Amino acid sequence: MKKYILFLSISIFIISCSEKNKNKDKIQEIPIEIIVDRFDQAFFETPIQNLPKLKSKYPSFFPADVPDSVWTNKMRNPQWRELYGEVQKKYPDFNNKKAEIEDLFRHIKYYYPKTQTPKVVTLIYDMDVQYKTIYADSLVLISLEMYLGKNHKFYEFPEYQKQTFEPSQILPDIVQDFSLNKVKPPTQKDLLSLMIYAGKQLYLKDALLPEYSDEDKIGYSKPQIEWAIAHEVDTWRFFIDENLLYNTDSKLNQRFIAPAPFTKFGLVSDNETSGKMGAWLGWQIVRTFMDNNKDIPLQKMLVMDASEIFQKSKYKPKK
Repeated sequence: MKKYILFLSISIFIISCSEKNKNKDKIQEIPIEIIVDRFDQAFFETPIQNLPKLKSKYPSFFPADVPDSVWTNKMRNPQWRELYGEVQKKYPDFNNKKAEIEDLFRHIKYYYPKTQTPKVVTLIYDMDVQYKTIYADSLVLISLEMYLGKNHKFYEFPEYQKQTFEPSQILPDIVQDFSLNKVKPPTQKDLLSLMIYAGKQLYLKDALLPEYSDEDKIGYSKPQIEWAIAHEVDTWRFFIDENLLYNTDSKLNQRFIAPAPFTKFGLVSDNETSGKMGAWLGWQIVRTFMDNNKDIPLQKMLVMDASEIFQKSKYKPKK
């Protein structure tokens, strides 16, 4: 009997690997050609007297109610120009990232064939953590000043935010934006629904960025991912013991889902924890569901109710 079970397990593993290889081959056959427009270079390399020509070429980047003096001051400003210089050192060309983005959109096209191939525009914005990338159907905007590496001298941000300022975060950020139109928002506002919503977004990164590490997908450091794995059971038990799963307290999102330096359990050891452990657990629930329900397509799962996903996942972490 044991030999039969072992044989069956090996057979399932081989079949699964074979299916993944077939899918990979199909994805790589999808033709994608991404156009990258370096607006960051165009803006800071344009002589001030040629600003009207630049505005004519990029009308959407120059709101009508903003006077030209704002743009000419930015062109002249020594700090902006120093920042531009740092961006050019890091990204003298964008060929490697262009190739990665093309591969990303091959994966997107595989799951969503009607998706439009966007134009990518790189720029230097305002160091806004909320708008590192913007995905808008025909356009992907990437603020390169937000991807200079976590130890860059210009960054005066908390450590948990700076660790997401690495070049390896560009594609996960694009997928995060893409997910907003593909992952059904929760109809319920209990913690479990919010966890699974975040888990769906992370699982979409599993599908679209299969070569990326888990820490890059969720924005953790290596020690944080190790802590999350080691304390999955303890965190789940805490949620159960504290009756948090179906609690609708609006503060729970900030405590357990939103980006933060640590998860707010309310314990003296909180500062030793990884942030957004609720999102981490939601991710593991969704992964378990998909492992146990291989006949359900990705697209369908992303719009399923959280309660159904949780029930059918039969999630129960073990040490």
